[in-house]
Amino acid sequence: MQRTYSAKNGEVEQVWQLVDLEGQILGRAATRVAVLLRGKHKPQFTPHADTGDYVIAINASKVRLSGNKADQKKYYRHSGYIGNLKSRTAAEMLDGHSDELFRLAVRGMLPKNSLGRTLLKKLKVYSGPEHPHAAQQPQVFDLNEQNK
Repeated sequence: MQRTYSAKNGEVEQVWQLVDLEGQILGRAATRVAVLLRGKHKPQFTPHADTGDYVIAINASKVRLSGNKADQKKYYRHSGYIGNLKSRTAAEMLDGHSDELFRLAVRGMLPKNSLGRTLLKKLKVYSGPEHPHAAQQPQVFDLNEQNK
């Protein structure tokens, strides 16, 4: 009888991946980044363990939105006080908080539990092309590849 392999936390090598978001569509790029964070691109993938890589996303301010999403899609936040529901369109988020826009898109594609919160901490998003993670020697990951 053959046993199913189940990876444990810290057992799988986690590398740093560098992703350039310039000219990419928001949802498609977020999906591919979520796969990297989750570790689904590795043969040792285990659904309940952290087998994914660290991801550095640069040029988040140059991400594209398809259709009319820039004006129609809204992001809401609430302070907890009555009548304090704030809303911003995707265009407003892209102008001022493009890194947060991409982080929210990836967050929605991760598990809604403690594993998802751990995986989200491994995502580093920057609006411009500079990042402080050169010491980790990130590998460049091309989002335009067909076979992922």
